[in-house]
Amino acid sequence: MKIEKIEKNNIICAVIRSGDTVITDTQSALDVLMAAKYDAGTNNIVIAKELIAENFFILSSGLAGEILQKYVNYGGRIAVYGDFSHYTSKPLKDFIYESNKGHDVFFVSTEEEAISMLTQ
Repeated sequence: MKIEKIEKNNIICAVIRSGDTVITDTQSALDVLMAAKYDAGTNNIVIAKELIAENFFILSSGLAGEILQKYVNYGGRIAVYGDFSHYTSKPLKDFIYESNKGHDVFFVSTEEEAISMLTQ
């Protein structure tokens, strides 16, 4: 895993780069957050959906809730980018919609959008 530090509007984001899945459970998600704090000096995480375990997007697994609650508890913010159109779960679509109305968790199409959401 590599962290690219991006600054926009005087706000730093840690863009996560990897050839492998980096968030597979709550501990690995916290490891990403702590690495961003240490390496980039920020709590703002930008990550491609492909770097997150697929069961995160199955809300009944509880993984998304656990991870996002930990991020909020530790002051972390995350923007996940990618193509979410193939998901047919209404609860997931509702979850994405509601998350995007908040301030801490975003699901968008592109890396640029993800950075923008965290740097407004």
